[in-house]
Amino acid sequence: MVITRLLLASLNSQLTSYARHASSKSCQEHLIQVPILTRLYSSGASLQKEESTESKDGQGFKGHDMLAPFTPGWQSTDLHPLVIEKSEGSYVYDINGKKYLDSLAGLWCTALGGNEPRLVNAAVAQLNTLPFYHSFWNRTTKPSLDLAKELVETFTARKMARVFFTNSGSEANDTQVKLVWYYNNALGRPEKKKFIARAKSYHGSTLISASLSGLPALHQKFDLPAPFVLHTDCPHYWRYHLPGETEEEFSSRLANNLEKLILKEGPEKIAAFIAEPVMGAGGVIPPPATYFEKVQAVVKKYDILFIADEVICAFGRLGTMYGCDKYNIKPDLVSVAKALSSGYLPIGAVMVSPEVSDVIHSQSNKLGTFSHGFTYSGHPVSCAVAIEALKIYKERNIVEQVNRIAPRFQDGLKAFSDSPVIGEIRGTGLILSTEFTDNKSPNDPFPPEWGIGAYFGAQCEKRGMLVRVAGDNIMMSPPFIITPEEVDELIRIYGEALKATEERVKELKSQKK
Repeated sequence: MVITRLLLASLNSQLTSYARHASSKSCQEHLIQVPILTRLYSSGASLQKEESTESKDGQGFKGHDMLAPFTPGWQSTDLHPLVIEKSEGSYVYDINGKKYLDSLAGLWCTALGGNEPRLVNAAVAQLNTLPFYHSFWNRTTKPSLDLAKELVETFTARKMARVFFTNSGSEANDTQVKLVWYYNNALGRPEKKKFIARAKSYHGSTLISASLSGLPALHQKFDLPAPFVLHTDCPHYWRYHLPGETEEEFSSRLANNLEKLILKEGPEKIAAFIAEPVMGAGGVIPPPATYFEKVQAVVKKYDILFIADEVICAFGRLGTMYGCDKYNIKPDLVSVAKALSSGYLPIGAVMVSPEVSDVIHSQSNKLGTFSHGFTYSGHPVSCAVAIEALKIYKERNIVEQVNRIAPRFQDGLKAFSDSPVIGEIRGTGLILSTEFTDNKSPNDPFPPEWGIGAYFGAQCEKRGMLVRVAGDNIMMSPPFIITPEEVDELIRIYGEALKATEERVKELKSQKK
């Protein structure tokens, strides 16, 4: 299978530039100068021949009417989409009945699998009782109040006082910026408004959350990022460490660079620092040793709020209830979504510490109101499902379940690390990425026109498994309920796809000579 010329034409120039600059020591300069990840969001695993994705009745969906997210236009017009019709446990089924092991849990979210009856029943019961009411003007619903209380109790890395509900992780991070601005205005610090995020981070796709994200594909032609957002180094040790530099030394250098950026801009202008405990869509990048300890010391020194973006990591993904628990992060604000409802209904939330919420409370009294919210903030059906999801996580001790299955998943896949086409396999808990490079080096990417990651993804799909393809990165985050047998199936398909990919690389190298 060869990647279509249409894809290559749109990506070749960007990736040639990326390859030339990938070893840049300054992530900040790299972010500004090079469209690093354009290709990551325009290639996918579903790059099969058109006839393989038509429905059985021959009525395909090529040229459909949806403006598809994170999809190049030519795929919508020239290819039939992979249409998923049913889900069951760790599997999904397309409209032709073909079964796929869903190794990404939808989009990092269906933690309890595709047909948990308790979540469905919770939604139906709430729909039959109160399908909708809002939370404006001191009117609300019991599910929203109960869920807020439950979230505050589940987060133990430090005390949280209030919860604001959104419909997604993007809206949660968008809300974070407004809350921080409101907070600093209330304290008489109108200049303290800038945010620092990290290169390769992902915080959403709204105007503000896309600006926070450190992925240039989200900025190009959208006139982003907004000028109040700065980006500091990506903490990817394998790719960016200096010769002989230990993880601890690498973390110290990045913390020093962060402090230099703060001093350059002026501490009085920096409002908050936002970080994912493990970076997700940017390539599944766990933090190097001592990283968060050192970064937290820097932001605390300059009275800068710490926002933990737990949208992917929360509720057990890393083998702890929250990523903050794993890395001893003491945030001022927290964003959650995805596994909050196991992806069954749209819902996100912002948890606010007492220090911040007290200021917001006082300021709203002075102004007469807190003028922020959404029609569907605390939607009763979404909240009912989320409450049930949290109950299941507790009752089934989902964190322990993840810790039992994670070694089988991590060790089974990392056993392939010696492959000549793999640069690095990295991950923790039930989240993992494979990065394909030549010569085991971060500085030797395969030619972009070879489409190695997309080829691997297509081989997985052909064998009945869906993965996240992001350029020459492959990402996985299976449901928390995945069984040992399903992990073995995942590893088997991965191994078969890898072998086919190794053969493909050999073939392409021989043609190049």
